[in-house]
Amino acid sequence: MKNAVRSAISVIATMLAGIVPSSASAQEYPNKPVRIVVPFAPGGGTDLSARIVAQKLTESLGANFVVDNRPGAAGIVGTEAVAKSKPDGYALLVVSSSHAMNPAMYSKLPYDTARDFMPISLLLSGPALLVAHPSLPAKNARELIALAKAKPGVLTFASAGHGTPPHMAGELFKALAKIDVLHIPYKGNGPAYTDLMAGQVSLMFPNIATSLPYVKTGRMRAIGVGSKQRSQIAPDVPTIHESGLPGYEMSSWFGLLAPAGTPATVITRLQQEITKIFKQPDVREKLFAQGVEPVGNTPQEFAAFLNNETTVWTKVIKTSGLKPE
Repeated sequence: MKNAVRSAISVIATMLAGIVPSSASAQEYPNKPVRIVVPFAPGGGTDLSARIVAQKLTESLGANFVVDNRPGAAGIVGTEAVAKSKPDGYALLVVSSSHAMNPAMYSKLPYDTARDFMPISLLLSGPALLVAHPSLPAKNARELIALAKAKPGVLTFASAGHGTPPHMAGELFKALAKIDVLHIPYKGNGPAYTDLMAGQVSLMFPNIATSLPYVKTGRMRAIGVGSKQRSQIAPDVPTIHESGLPGYEMSSWFGLLAPAGTPATVITRLQQEITKIFKQPDVREKLFAQGVEPVGNTPQEFAAFLNNETTVWTKVIKTSGLKPE
């Protein structure tokens, strides 16, 4: 009996010996620079999100959080690099809506979108704004859908290019409303805006931050905002959901992931710090000025969000027959 007790104590001691160093190292995190990979070129929304978070995490956690831009193949290059990184919390990834679209858009990816990453938090969200040329005889989503059904294939919607968020926002609208509207891709928002304001195209689904100034000057008409609730940036504009197309939701979003296997203590610490960061008035003011709203939800909530986004976009992409260019 004594030998059995001594044996049990020895096993417990061995287990505790393995736990203590792990706990201590988690408490010390981060004790060296942390790399935040942005799978796109500098200057875009994903890059902006990463740099705001990196700066504030550096200030609050006392280690350098460095943004590493790894553009290429619709975000696949940088995403693969993080998927294959050591899961110790020192390689993180900022993703956008393309992360949820790529599994349906590309037949083979060098990583598994769900299995190879651990969600940390949804960072920011900026709703799409459905805008029209002022001459279009439709003032809300309900009237627009009726007009499109009366004139199938006549209305057009511009985008910043094939597969971009404004393009996907339009495809989602078409799929839910069951209407035929012709997509006209441009090389960026600039020329698309120019043709919309000139009446060469009927509609566009850009980010609210870049299009709202044109609405305020009367050069575009706001039909509806793509978020679930009305945006704090334009509270007078109804949502597309409430004004004629129930279930419609389209926002540009940015979230933080870690490689699968990253310690839960590290995930929790990062998420808690992000929540604190997004409560800071200076951060909130800066983000609202950029047309995005801070989120900072839990890993579980972000995981559910990613799963839903992937399901929605898989259906839209398959229905529309979209292929990468």
